[in-house]
Amino acid sequence: MSILSDFKDFAMRGNVIDLAVGVIIGAAFAPIVSTLVENIIMPPIGYILAGIDFSALAITLPTPTGDGVLIKYGLFLNALLKFVITAAAIFFLIRVLNTLKKPATAEAPPPPSPSEMYLREIRDALVKK
Repeated sequence: MSILSDFKDFAMRGNVIDLAVGVIIGAAFAPIVSTLVENIIMPPIGYILAGIDFSALAITLPTPTGDGVLIKYGLFLNALLKFVITAAAIFFLIRVLNTLKKPATAEAPPPPSPSEMYLREIRDALVKK
C-alpha cells in the first residue's frame, strides 16, 4: 500500500473524526466559559469578598534593581475556576447524553419448538435409565 492510501485509511477512521469534532467543539466552547467566568461568576464573588478583583491579585517580589517581579496568582485563580466550570459543564453534558441513550434490551430467546421439547424429554428419560 502507498503512504497516501495508508493516510486515507487512518484519517477516515471513526475515532479520528470524532476526536476532530471534539477538538473543534471544545475550542468553540472555551470563549463561552471564559466570558461566563470573567463577566458573570467572578464579579459577584469579588463583591462578596469586598470588591476584590481576582485578576488584579498579585504578589510583588523585590529585586535588587528596584523593579518588582509580579506573581499574578489572581489570574491563576481565574484559570482554575474556568477549568472547574468547563469540567463540570462537560460532565453534565455527558451525563445527559448517557441518559438519553436507550439501553440495549436483551430479547428473550424464542420458546423451543415442540419437536425440541420431545427430544429433551427423550434425552432426560434416557439419562434416568
